[in-house]
Amino acid sequence: MSDTITNFGKVGVLFGGRSAERDVSIMSGTGVLQALRSRGIDAHGFDPAERSIAELAAEEFDCVFIALHGRYGEDGSLQGALEQLGIPYTGSGVMASSVGMDKITTKIIWLSKGIPTPRYATVAPGDDLEAIVADLGLPLIVKPPLEGSTIGITKVEQAEEFEAAVALAAGFDETVLAEEFVTGREFTVAVLGSGKHARALPIVEIVAPEGNYDYQNKYFTDDTQYHCPAKLDDALTAEIQKHAVDAYRALGCEGWGRVDVLVRESDMRPFLLEVNTSPGMTSHSLVPMAARAVGISYEDLCIEILRSARCKMVKAQ
Repeated sequence: MSDTITNFGKVGVLFGGRSAERDVSIMSGTGVLQALRSRGIDAHGFDPAERSIAELAAEEFDCVFIALHGRYGEDGSLQGALEQLGIPYTGSGVMASSVGMDKITTKIIWLSKGIPTPRYATVAPGDDLEAIVADLGLPLIVKPPLEGSTIGITKVEQAEEFEAAVALAAGFDETVLAEEFVTGREFTVAVLGSGKHARALPIVEIVAPEGNYDYQNKYFTDDTQYHCPAKLDDALTAEIQKHAVDAYRALGCEGWGRVDVLVRESDMRPFLLEVNTSPGMTSHSLVPMAARAVGISYEDLCIEILRSARCKMVKAQ
C-alpha cells in the first residue's frame, strides 16, 4: 500500500469534540492516529472542541479522518464545514450523517423501504403517556433520538417509571423516542463501501452482563462477550447482512458505518435499531473486531476508510 500512503499527504484525525461521547472519541481518535502513523502516514490530531474551524482550515490538511462521535461530529454539521473548506473527509456526507444521527427520521425512512425496525412513538411535553404505554406495551425503551453510546436510555418495566425516563431523555433532546422492547439477541453489522459496492462484514453478537449493554459495559469493562462471526445459521446471517446493507444504502451512507440489530427470541425475526455513521474505533469497538474476522488488521482498516475520503457535494460549475 505504499503508493497509496504517499498520496494521502497531510492527514488530520479529528477526535474529541463537544458531544457527550467526547471521552470515547478521544480513545477512537488516539487509536486511529497511532495506526496511521505506524504506516508512515503524515497524520496529526485535531480536537474541534479546543481549536476553531479557522485553525482547521489553516492546517491545510489534504484529507481528514473523522473519529468524532455524536453531536457536532457525526450529525452533518462538521461535514458541512468540511465541504465549505473543500477538505475531503471519511464517512457519510452531510445529509446521511444528519439523518443517521436522528433515530426517528431513520425509522421513517426504513419503514418506507420495508426495513424492519421496532414500533415506536415520539414523546413531546404534554403527550398522553398512558396511551403510549397501552400502544407499545411494557417493557419499552426510552431514549434521546440524537444521542449515541446508550446515553440517556432507560428500560421502562413499570408504567410509573415512564415519566422519569422521558424526563431523563428530554435532558438531551427536546423530542423523546419511545420504542417497543424486543426480547432477544443483540447483534451489530459493520458495513464498508458505498452504493452498490457497500458490503457487510461478519456479524458480531453482543452478550452483555444481564443483557445490559450500557456505556460502562461498552467501553470500560471486560465483562461483555462478543462472538464474531455470530453463531447463526447461514440463511439468517444472509438476511441480517442484507437488511444492514439495505438500511445503510437507504440513508445514503458511504465509506463505513455500523448497523445495530436485535433478533426477536420468539420467532428469530431481525429488527434494526440504528445506524452509526462514525462508529467507535477503540480497543473494545466492533467494526475493528468484524474486520479482524476477515483478516483486515486495525491499521489496514484505518487505511481503507481513509482511502474513501472525499467531498460529497457536487461542485459548482
